Amino acid sequence: MARDRWATFDCYGTLIDWNGGIRAQLARLFGEERAGELLDRYHELEPELEADGTLSYREVLTEALRRLGVPDGEETALADSLPDWQPFPEVPQALEEARGRGWSLAILSNTDRDYIEASMRRLGGGFELAIVASEIGSYKPAQHHWTAFADAIGRLPDAHVAQSHFHDVVPATALGIPTLWINRLGESPGPPAPSRELPTLSGLADALDQLAPAG
Repeated sequence: MARDRWATFDCYGTLIDWNGGIRAQLARLFGEERAGELLDRYHELEPELEADGTLSYREVLTEALRRLGVPDGEETALADSLPDWQPFPEVPQALEEARGRGWSLAILSNTDRDYIEASMRRLGGGFELAIVASEIGSYKPAQHHWTAFADAIGRLPDAHVAQSHFHDVVPATALGIPTLWINRLGESPGPPAPSRELPTLSGLADALDQLAPAG
């Protein structure tokens, strides 16, 4: 009897439009003309705030806005808006097709339980497990998400799917996990090379089957 095949996913930036959600709030708070610059600065601040794993993601979002100079009374704007951030358009169908091929799906996310539950509802359900940073005291690119998955399931996943090379492809590769890089931003990072690369989640099921054939 064939064993279950497990694919783990990053959520924000891979399944949910993370940049779009953050940028919309920055444009509302600071004006459209500053939104791009401040989004770049947010990307610098977030890993600094996550480094020691002590802050919840809600606290990371709030402190990042403070450091960007948010107007008084708007410090929680990003944190409050996250449950409304939308999936990329192709994602629900791609996930449904993967499940139809017999894949079990899990999320490994640098976030909090309430956020990931809200986002999984927007994604249409179908995830059997979600591991979040605030419950394990660690943010990717540390490897604790994958070791927590292995503790829960009994082994590492058959594939990991993510947009961030730094947060996901690098540590998953170090653990020997085949990776599917969703290169939404058309980036050209250094090594390690992902096992497969797609520009969006379209074609997900075929790519996963190439990484770990059924049977």
